Amino acid sequence: MANTLSTYALRDKYMKSNLQVALRAALVAEKVCRVDRSDLKRIQNPYITQQTAAIQAVAGTYSVSAMTVTDDALTVTDEVIFGTHVFDFETLTSNFNLMADFFDDLTYSVAFKVDQFVVNALCEDATSSYTTPAGGFTTASNIAVIMSNLISKVAGYQSGLANGLYLIIESTDVVGFAQAQVASGFSYSDAALNNGFMTKYMGVDIYVVRPSTFVSATLGSRSDFTNSGHRVFGVKNTATYATPRGVRYEEKGVSGKTGKEIVVVSLVGAKVWAPIADLHVDITLS
Repeated sequence: MANTLSTYALRDKYMKSNLQVALRAALVAEKVCRVDRSDLKRIQNPYITQQTAAIQAVAGTYSVSAMTVTDDALTVTDEVIFGTHVFDFETLTSNFNLMADFFDDLTYSVAFKVDQFVVNALCEDATSSYTTPAGGFTTASNIAVIMSNLISKVAGYQSGLANGLYLIIESTDVVGFAQAQVASGFSYSDAALNNGFMTKYMGVDIYVVRPSTFVSATLGSRSDFTNSGHRVFGVKNTATYATPRGVRYEEKGVSGKTGKEIVVVSLVGAKVWAPIADLHVDITLS
């Protein structure tokens, strides 16, 4: 690993005390899932098979059916980890705190990969599905049609509209939403024109991630992600994102090197629980 310092020889004034880093994508996993930061790597959630009552003419007789309990659990099997080494001379000859900057950047890098894992797990494990009209979210005339169809998928359930709804799209999909918003009723379009893209539409909270967040690829132990060209919609707080003890970091000395090695790590697991997997919709763009 080749570490390099800035090429400036003189002490300059910096715009702010730390290094400027690359633009960062928004993180959404914690906004749409129930988050579990306990020390447990296995979260159990057994459920009773849905019972169906009978309606009949008055007779006073009934049939006895067996109750069935099904085990369901989230087992944390993946971790996101990243490390770097900051030499002592790099810290001493720098105008800013390299250790703090690298820690901050590593923490974000780990959080972003955790977020990508959770978003793809939501999409892959959703049991409801929907294919958009041609043009998907980029066609303004499709937006009301798509949103009304998605809402209808989860309406009528007890854990439905009242819990709050989410839609996760990529930034390339904003085009159709922006056009649809400014063409809506006066007060809404006026607000959209003045304030730009609005993050709520038809009562649904819209979260925008960067392109290539939805992937058809292996992430950790999950080799089943086939989400390129897909998006996800659902009811908030009905899926669980587990991150035992959250994002953690270590500083350690390394034999034969000055300075410190910095490691940032987070365990990650995500689960769309079987009984309510219908409350999440895998959207295929057409």
